[in-house]
Amino acid sequence: MQEYNITEYGAAGDGVTLSTAAIQTAIDAATAAGGGTVFVPAGTYLTGAILIKSNIELHLSPGAVLSFSSNPEHYPVVSSSWEGVLQQVHASCVFGQDLENIAITGSGTLNGNGQPWWDKKRNAPEELEYPRPTLIGFYGCRRVTLRDLHLVNSPSWTVNPIRCSDVTIDNLSILNPADSPNTDGINPESCRNVRISNCHIDVGDDCIAIKAGTEDTAERVSCENITITNCTMVHGHGGVVLGSEMSGDIRNVTITGCVFQHTDRGIRLKSRRGRGGIVEDIRISNIVMDDVICPFILNLYYFCGPRGKDKYVWDKNFYPVTEETPCFRRIYFGNITARRVHAAAGFLYGLAEQYISEITFDHIDISMAEDAVPGVPAMMAGVGEMNNRGFFLGNVRDIRFHHVTIENHEGPGFFVENGERVNLEHCESRNTKQEELLLEQVAVPPAAES
Repeated sequence: MQEYNITEYGAAGDGVTLSTAAIQTAIDAATAAGGGTVFVPAGTYLTGAILIKSNIELHLSPGAVLSFSSNPEHYPVVSSSWEGVLQQVHASCVFGQDLENIAITGSGTLNGNGQPWWDKKRNAPEELEYPRPTLIGFYGCRRVTLRDLHLVNSPSWTVNPIRCSDVTIDNLSILNPADSPNTDGINPESCRNVRISNCHIDVGDDCIAIKAGTEDTAERVSCENITITNCTMVHGHGGVVLGSEMSGDIRNVTITGCVFQHTDRGIRLKSRRGRGGIVEDIRISNIVMDDVICPFILNLYYFCGPRGKDKYVWDKNFYPVTEETPCFRRIYFGNITARRVHAAAGFLYGLAEQYISEITFDHIDISMAEDAVPGVPAMMAGVGEMNNRGFFLGNVRDIRFHHVTIENHEGPGFFVENGERVNLEHCESRNTKQEELLLEQVAVPPAAES
């Protein structure tokens, strides 16, 4: 396949000359010939949004840097999704829509130069007429490959395929400052057949977040058949997160062979009334976590975001089950070690009318931090800071703990509020700070139907 060197079309690797038009001309030339590789040699190339085309591989050589402008005028406004809702947004730094056979590869760097965008988000959000660009965003594409890249300083989410299929993401290094707002690592949204492997992700929000739209999404599209393997995650709000945008359903997800360090939370599932949708058939195994607030969160009272403070969201009374009622079920956790855990070993809380169900914890070893910093395990009304607590379960059914060990905790290892068929097999507490029962169960009188 023919190669198209961007310098032959006028791109300058001096880091000063705006090379957007030259890069786009090289892509258009390759497209006119039926496809090819657009080659970025060593050097720093200042550019605005790059619009990739079908049958194009954008290849960055070692030492090549695409340095993206912070001028909003360099990012055309397109119709795409942001936080689960189709709307007008700035095009991604690298953007494509309704394409097939596209790839970004090589050992070079995409630098989103996000600081000016982050400053506006923090200090002057009214100056952001449209949502900030993602670093790489594809909408409605097939056969997508991202491989061997170094991605830094994204203006917002870093990699965001939306309604794409057959997506391979391999050997990416993603680095955004730990305090940068909404700079998630990899967020597949309403996608099918996604493979994420061998990535290192150190970001200011969720490392990987699997999403499927909100209640405001006109067409509900599931996110399914997702595999995540051999990744390391650092400093994110969550290692791997499912939701809270999950109205189109999330299913058939495997997560294995990963390490989470200093992420606020480990595996986190979150949703609320009004969203609807089902998260099901999730298998998570062979994970090591270190220095996290809480390793396992399944929360159906999540209150962040629009309408999150409405009574319908936080009310613990029973409501009729409708298409607006979300559901978590059939989730397996196995062979997981978590060290230096601060707030709680795990937090599971279903709705009064829709219990979280069919959850298995198998061969789990959790050690609470000796110098634990109090933290909030889950964002829901009535939950405050805690430290060195065991598992807290509310509104759950068919929960199995098999060979689960919790060390250095306070209070019961397993506290159950409104639980049906919660089984402990070969579980134990070690070095508890005070003598307590391994399991404590309470039954709260059924709330009145609203």
